[in-house]
Amino acid sequence: MNAEEIKQEFLEIFYDNIERDGSEELLNYLEKTDFFTAPASSRFHSNFEGGLCFHSICAYKRFLSLVQSEFGDNWQETISAESVAIIALLHDICKTNYYTTEMRNVKVDGQWVQRPYYKVEDSLPYGHGEKSVYMLSGFMKLSREEAMAINWHMGAFDDRAKNNAMILKNVFLKHKIAFLFHLADYMTTYLDEETIEN
Repeated sequence: MNAEEIKQEFLEIFYDNIERDGSEELLNYLEKTDFFTAPASSRFHSNFEGGLCFHSICAYKRFLSLVQSEFGDNWQETISAESVAIIALLHDICKTNYYTTEMRNVKVDGQWVQRPYYKVEDSLPYGHGEKSVYMLSGFMKLSREEAMAINWHMGAFDDRAKNNAMILKNVFLKHKIAFLFHLADYMTTYLDEETIEN
């Protein structure tokens, strides 16, 4: 899929599930950023044009599957379809306007050639999960479960958890949805996505 096809799938999921006040304003904001064309990472997963949006869609599908598996046919008694979509589609909004493209020399078949690569240039150094919560809160009210799932989606890879392992244990014990979304994010990164060598 190309970036435009990825964007269309994202919008279909978004419009089918999210009706919360502020969602239209949020989409208008995303259209003005690089959200639909940015990579998901500089070199680890989905490091291609549209990769951030692709990662968000994959995370949504994994998360929905995990929620349905864990809570069964009545899963919407535990979490709404809207919350599933908000958490998964928007958990990495912190990566909008986060990468720049630069050129570097690489050797290909014995010849030096210039190739583009993504470089991090964070214009709002507010953290990761907490930055996504902060940005989303400017457009819509998040439930506590949504905020916890987005805030802690990096799990043990979050620097805050590395400095205090008990905090993550407490979050995941009290907020099962946050734990399930961390699993979904982790699974899609390693099972559903590719890395393009630069």
